[in-house]
Amino acid sequence: MMDRIALFILLIGGLNWGLVGLFRFDVIAWAFGGSAAVISRLVYILVALSAVWCISLFFRRNEVLESRDGRHQHSPNRFE
Repeated sequence: MMDRIALFILLIGGLNWGLVGLFRFDVIAWAFGGSAAVISRLVYILVALSAVWCISLFFRRNEVLESRDGRHQHSPNRFE
């Protein structure tokens, strides 16, 4: 569950940085009253913490994947 939350937050941050790079438009700053606003800074911190959490995805050996029919299957690490 934590992995999905972290990936979702990281996706928001990545899309925001894409908009900053392409159009000089920071959605987070726009939505929360500027990049120096407390809420904006909290969102930026959450994105950074999510990125740190997602680093652990590279070092996991086995993950349990849930198939469409609800059964669990083990998937070996592709990086070995």
